[in-house]
Amino acid sequence: MSHEGRDKRQNGHHPSESEVIYDWNALDIERPVIPSDVEFFDESLRDGIQSPSVTDPNIEDKLEILHLMESLGITALDIGLPAAGPRAFEDCLRITREIVDQKMKILPGMAGRTVVGDIEPMVEISQKTGTTIEVYAFIGSSPIRQYAEAWDLDRMLRHTAEACDFAVKNGLKMVYVTEDTTRAHPATLDKLFRTAVDHGATALCLCDTVGHATPDGVRRLIHWTRDLLRGMGVDDRVRIEWHGHNDRGLGVVNTLFAAEYGAKRIHGTGLGIGERVGNAAMDQILLNLKLLGVIDNDLSNLLLYCQAISRACKVPIPYNYPLAGRDAFRTATGVHAAAIVKAEAKGDSWLADRVYSGVPASEFGKSQEIEIGHQSGKSNVRYWLKKRRLPHDDEALVEKIFSRAKRGNRTLTEEEIMAIVDRHLRGEGEREASSA
Repeated sequence: MSHEGRDKRQNGHHPSESEVIYDWNALDIERPVIPSDVEFFDESLRDGIQSPSVTDPNIEDKLEILHLMESLGITALDIGLPAAGPRAFEDCLRITREIVDQKMKILPGMAGRTVVGDIEPMVEISQKTGTTIEVYAFIGSSPIRQYAEAWDLDRMLRHTAEACDFAVKNGLKMVYVTEDTTRAHPATLDKLFRTAVDHGATALCLCDTVGHATPDGVRRLIHWTRDLLRGMGVDDRVRIEWHGHNDRGLGVVNTLFAAEYGAKRIHGTGLGIGERVGNAAMDQILLNLKLLGVIDNDLSNLLLYCQAISRACKVPIPYNYPLAGRDAFRTATGVHAAAIVKAEAKGDSWLADRVYSGVPASEFGKSQEIEIGHQSGKSNVRYWLKKRRLPHDDEALVEKIFSRAKRGNRTLTEEEIMAIVDRHLRGEGEREASSA
């Protein structure tokens, strides 16, 4: 850091971010940058609930999640598959009415196969609510799917044309979704895409249905699709979308690359719920694009969004999950805690929030937490006591808590620490306690 930067800190002003953080992420960017008008499609209430471990939320919970999506600036959502049964139809109808009645900005989308029978309920909902529905009509496109299903290409093309024609005729917007696009042959995709566009599809959704893709595969597929649309002369009116799964742990990364390489609308689910190991996590996508400066959406409700999906879908949030996990901004390590404590002692909350965190907790409704454990220093103990307005300058008390922590092999619970505090304040000697 420069002398000027140190002087600013000594004078009570934190230096600029570039003076205290050298950002290797921003050096010599040769790839295209993500456009600020990238759109978000939330699949939590459709693809997300297809997981065998997820509970399909009741309608009240779905409406709560809908309003949280709206508050986060999510562009559109997949409400569900209305052809799946009476409950699915009624939920799709109720959510669509909520969007219309509340004059919400979020756009309603619904999923179904590329068959007229799956699209008919969407037409009914559109007519009952007086709003346009985006039809996400899907069909398997890879040779392995065609072989397993005994599909022939002519039949697939016929279903594609019929579904697109029916949707457009009834005033719906058609998004043509090719399942398993990342393992499909370009000759097949060429015919499917041309047929869909010729019959009125306004968007093509490229799917990494089984989480097969790597960033290089994402780049090649999107570039190939863009070249096809450009050659057809429709690249200015047919949107490319990306739908990714997380089987290789690349869901979020691939989605960010997809946005860079030309996907106008990117898909995700809250907490990454979905089939097998899940989809790209919408909350992590939004968080990263916010930190990259791509979007300026108000994400103050992002934590509430994660918690609502966890509660409604009966999905526990892992302790180490980004942002929403219990340990996301929590440390019991002495060196880490000491740096945070020193930053706070300077009266610099900006510095304290970043010195040991790549994600500033305060920007997303959380705060740094310092705990006490076997790897802690006495600064942890003093900080913990001070935060709770307990006698943090009582060295005898600090020593008792510190000694108890060092005899253990884990982080002490609040109840364990308070028991020591209570005994000390009553003037009792600390009884030996198990370190387990």
